[in-house]
Amino acid sequence: MLNTHQMSTNDFTFDASGNDAPQKTSVSSSSSSVLDPANFPQTLTSATIFIALTYGPLDTAAYLRFTRSALAGANVLFLGTTRNNFDSRPVSRLSYSAYPSLALKSLYAIAEDVQKKHELVKVVIVHRLGEVKIEEESIAVAVSSGHRASGWKGAEEILERVKARAEIWKREWFADTGEVQEGVWRANKDRDAEGNIIQTT
Repeated sequence: MLNTHQMSTNDFTFDASGNDAPQKTSVSSSSSSVLDPANFPQTLTSATIFIALTYGPLDTAAYLRFTRSALAGANVLFLGTTRNNFDSRPVSRLSYSAYPSLALKSLYAIAEDVQKKHELVKVVIVHRLGEVKIEEESIAVAVSSGHRASGWKGAEEILERVKARAEIWKREWFADTGEVQEGVWRANKDRDAEGNIIQTT
């Protein structure tokens, strides 16, 4: 028998099933746009992995409730926030776009692989879409593990893989252009863990 546990949050419902196969939430909307906010949040879940794309604010307390486990002695939460500058230019806001169906699958595959590699108990990856203002969170990565070392390493590896692989793009608006929407589309893999620009050739 399928054992389903649902944990309600302000923006969506966790649906962690008792089997190993990922479960996708059903979305009903008359809109044909794959990025229509009315079609979100969209999630892909299992008993130990929760993946979501949402236009709403991130619910960090809910993510930590999901990762909590009697098997885990460590819970790690990373939040990526919008800063007010890039390359010494003032940034006024960011906007994220995605290919949702592919992005969800990519995020799940990343979570599953890193979970096995670092023996993580549970994994959450949630990414916002649409406009994300200065100081607001655009991505949350939460993991639980038996010991802190694997938690730290696992969370960092998940973030780096998301930035390099997930079908999610960001657009920045620079304040020094008079708020004209002269944003620049860049893949998430623009910087390494220390903030240095990654050279692409």
